Parts: sequence; C-alpha cells; structure tokens
Amino acid sequence: MTAAPTPPSHPHAGDPVFDLHLGGKMEIRSTAPLADRDDLSLAYTPGVARVCEAIAADPAMTQHYTWVPNTVAVVTDGTAVLGLGDIGPAAAMPVMEGKAVLFKQFGNVDGVPICLDTTDVDEIVETVVRLAPSFGGINLEDISAPRCFEIEDRLKERLDIPVFHDDQHGTAVVVLAALMNALRLTGRTPERTRVVISGAGAAGVAVTKILLEAGITDLAVTDRQGSLHSGRDGLTEVKGRLAATTAGRTGSLGDVLAGADVFIGVSGGSVPEEQIATMAPDAIVFGLANPTPEVHPDIAHRHARVVATGRSDYPNQINNVLAFPGIFRGAFDVHASAITEGMKLAAAQAIAGLVAEDLREDHIIPSPFDPRVGPTVAAAVAAAARRDGVARA
Repeated sequence: MTAAPTPPSHPHAGDPVFDLHLGGKMEIRSTAPLADRDDLSLAYTPGVARVCEAIAADPAMTQHYTWVPNTVAVVTDGTAVLGLGDIGPAAAMPVMEGKAVLFKQFGNVDGVPICLDTTDVDEIVETVVRLAPSFGGINLEDISAPRCFEIEDRLKERLDIPVFHDDQHGTAVVVLAALMNALRLTGRTPERTRVVISGAGAAGVAVTKILLEAGITDLAVTDRQGSLHSGRDGLTEVKGRLAATTAGRTGSLGDVLAGADVFIGVSGGSVPEEQIATMAPDAIVFGLANPTPEVHPDIAHRHARVVATGRSDYPNQINNVLAFPGIFRGAFDVHASAITEGMKLAAAQAIAGLVAEDLREDHIIPSPFDPRVGPTVAAAVAAAARRDGVARA
C-alpha cells in the first residue's frame, strides 16, 4: 500500500488545535483485501463487472453491494457556519469534516463532506439532486435562513432518501429531549407550560414546530422587532406561518418573558438579567448561542431552577451529536425514504429517557459519550419509521 503523503510544515505548528487538523480529520480506507492478483480481480476488473450488471438489472441491489445505503452527504454552502457566519465553502470544510467524523464515531455512518461554491438555491438543489445516487441520505449543514427552508423542502420533494437539516431538526430534537426532562423535574406538563423562543431563524422555526408537536401550545417566538403575531406587518412567509401557529402574544421580548416558564435562546444577542428575573418561579432557561449564551449560566442560575447551554464547559449541554448520528443510523437500518416528524419525536423521547432515575437540575440530558445514546436513538427512529410507513426494510 502506498503511504499517504506527509503534510507539509504549517504556520501554526505547535498549536494543538491546528496540529490536530493537519492534513484533515478523515481518510478513505478499503474494506476489501488487495494483497494479490486474485484479490484485485474480485474487487476490480473483471469481478466488479458482474456486480455492476446486477445493479443495472435491479437498482435495489445498490442497497447490498455498495456503500451507498450507509453513506450521508454532509452538504453546506458555508453561509452560516457555527457562530462564524458566512465564511464561504473553503473555510467551512473543517466543520464538515468534523460532522462526518461524528457521524462515524457515534452512529457508524459514513459521512462525506461536500462544500458547494454557490449560494443560489436552484444551483444547490440541482447539484444535490445530481449527487444523490451516491448517497443514502443528505444532511444539510450551516446554510443560512431563509434559503435553508426552501432547499430542504425542494430536496424532500425530489428525493426518496432522508433529507435532514441538522441546524434545524437536530437542535430541535435535543432541545425537546432536555425540555421534557426539565418539565418533569419542575412538575410541569406541556399543556400548562408557557415558552418564549428568542430567534426565528432555522433553529427557532424547528424548535417551535417540534414543541407544538409535543403538545406545548403556549408559545411566543421573538425576533429583533419583538414577538411574532398575526397582526404584525412586514413578516416574511416563514415568520408569518410561525405567527399563525403560536399563541399570538404581542410586545417585546421583555414583555412576553414576564411570567413565562421557559426561555429558549437560539438567536445570539443578550437578554438582560432583569428580564429573566420576571419569569415564573422554578423557571427553565436554555441559552444556546455559541460561544456566548444569550443569558450567562451564572446569571441564569440566580433566577432559574434549570439552566442549559450549547457549551461543553457547563452542565446540560444541548449538543446535536446526541441526535443526528442515531437518527440517520435508524433511518438507514430500515432504508427509510424520509425522516418524519414522528421519527424526530421518537428520537427526543429516546434521548430524554436515558436520564431516567439520574434526573437532576444539572443532568437533564445524557452525555454525548454515553454509549447508549446512538443505539437507543437508532432503535426508536427505526420503529417510528415503520409506524409512519416510510421504512422499506
């Protein structure tokens, strides 16, 4: 086997972050032996021709004789990368590589990072559709709103494989899992809980939808101009739909926070302490912006019983890695044609259930390194796919 080239020296040598990323975080490895001529004749010509002919006669054979059914495309245009914003496709590659290695580590799913040099919705859709025969699923990543909504919707219409925008749905699944346990801890029921969501972008839209599916109907969603409601002028189509499905409360973020049980921040920015102080007793505060939460945990703890962030250096990290590897693992295990709302709810319930008797204020969500997470989520998602009629195996 030819050795991989040695990466050249680099200007950040000695920095452990850059040293870890030197040469990238991924490589392709063969699963077939190639020790002699017989091996080569089976793995490549002439033997491979028989497999190609079998697939040509019955395309479903792809599910058995290629890596396609276990491979997800991790697709971005680099317009909304982490907390960095629009940094372009080249700079997005380290994050997409990271996503791919998380897929492998936590779900045994093969991920291929694809960074597209276009921000045009039509071009992105057409490119992904043409790439789709090489993949069992599409994970959209770090594409800015509102384009991400249209891209996902159009790909779902045209493809018969799972399409999942993790910034929306992965976040929503883990938020719901954590919130289910926080409500249990504080003695609340979904039907009697008042929630304020700060942020009407990709994550805010998806969190709102999944909370509604879970039975939480007293929701207020805010943007920079205040609460979304049907009487407000100038709403985009997406925000108009949110306004039509939520409680219709009016006013600023401070106005709707008064007396609220739950605050979920998915917007960045900063919420003044005096506004958090007006929330209901035993409040729940999820400040999920990275690296700086909307409410610093130390401040939130002065007024809230349960606090979560998106950071790994505080308890109760809302981390998407709890969701997306197991969701795709479960979808792939049953050759699902889509990822349904029922599959997302099942994933959230499975994650929440892993805390069980260990539930406490600083432990409402399992660790990403809990080995039960991936298999448990996968099993729940596969079962939900069968119930929802999208399983093909």
